[in-house]
Amino acid sequence: MTHETNSLSAAFREFFHSERAGGIVLAICTILALLMANSPLGESYRHFWHLYAGGLSIEHWINDGLMAVFFLLIGLELERELYVGELSDFRNAILPIAAAIGGMIIPAGIHFYLNAGSATQGGFGIPMATDIAFALGVLVLLGGRIPAALKVFVVAFAVMDDLGAIIVIAIFYTSKISVAYLLAAAVTWLLLVGLNRLRVMSLIPYLIGGVFLWYFFLQSGVHATLAGVLLAFAIPFDGKKNLESPSHRLEHLLHKPVVFGIIPLFALANTALPVTGDSFRELSNANGLGIVLGLVVGKPIGVLLGCLAVTAIGVSRLPQDVSWRHIAGAGMLGGIGFTMSIFIANLAFATESQTIASSKLAILCASVLAGVIGYMLLRFGRPSITSIK
Repeated sequence: MTHETNSLSAAFREFFHSERAGGIVLAICTILALLMANSPLGESYRHFWHLYAGGLSIEHWINDGLMAVFFLLIGLELERELYVGELSDFRNAILPIAAAIGGMIIPAGIHFYLNAGSATQGGFGIPMATDIAFALGVLVLLGGRIPAALKVFVVAFAVMDDLGAIIVIAIFYTSKISVAYLLAAAVTWLLLVGLNRLRVMSLIPYLIGGVFLWYFFLQSGVHATLAGVLLAFAIPFDGKKNLESPSHRLEHLLHKPVVFGIIPLFALANTALPVTGDSFRELSNANGLGIVLGLVVGKPIGVLLGCLAVTAIGVSRLPQDVSWRHIAGAGMLGGIGFTMSIFIANLAFATESQTIASSKLAILCASVLAGVIGYMLLRFGRPSITSIK
């Protein structure tokens, strides 16, 4: 049995290999959407996503409906990490938590500083999150040149990044609230938690309740995708019988449909950007600069500062074989915002289509730049024997 098998759980290795393949699919779909949007079929392609079905546009169904399933998967992954993963032990968890906090505060602060008092001030949340699929896609290209512990670290802080982004969405990107629907959502969630306490292990009542929870959130004014996260924490998880618990079963069922279906669809619908010379000029405005600098400069600085803080006071230390160069490179890969950043841009500028388009272009450019720089930082160094194969 190899050192790799001893050091990493089967669940993590399955997650890693699934996510890295998903990153390739996501990249292909993004390129395809950009090509289609800038082809003679561009107008028809963009119009397709705005066709209505069941009272909502196709894009709306993807962003508010299918993305709730994506958030459910994030919630299930976070639950697993908290119970049996890297975040289950305080001394292991504090490093990626500190990295995530620093990697959210500094990018948000950069954007807010450049945009305070302007119409684009609300975009401060855009450079806060990390796209796990793309970040892991870059890591797999590095093979044995980086330690396996770094890959676990990246996943842990990226999951915490997503949790932070979810909290920001709930607090700052909520429209006018309907108290009645919000109360209905709260009652539904408490009933599901009650089923958990009664040790109801069938997934069916939780999934049915989840549909009602999603609908009540959709009508309440609080973004409907948050229903996915709350549902995840209502579903039973058993750390001693991890593979048999409803939470693990659902995570296993959802992983490939989300990675190879929902996220690529999200990319196809949300990155259909017509690109002209004027488009790139908008990268130099306050919002564009805030996004690019937040992701490419703020994210790695924030991750480094967070890790330096907890190691300096002695509450945590770097994992075995992981150096500060690795942390800097991982922080740079954290600047690949993509999915969550685009999602927040849609919320921040819901009525400003031109601002959304320019924000998405800034996200794409920053994510590519962060990915390339992160790869270069991690590429030139001593290979590690603890890589994931």
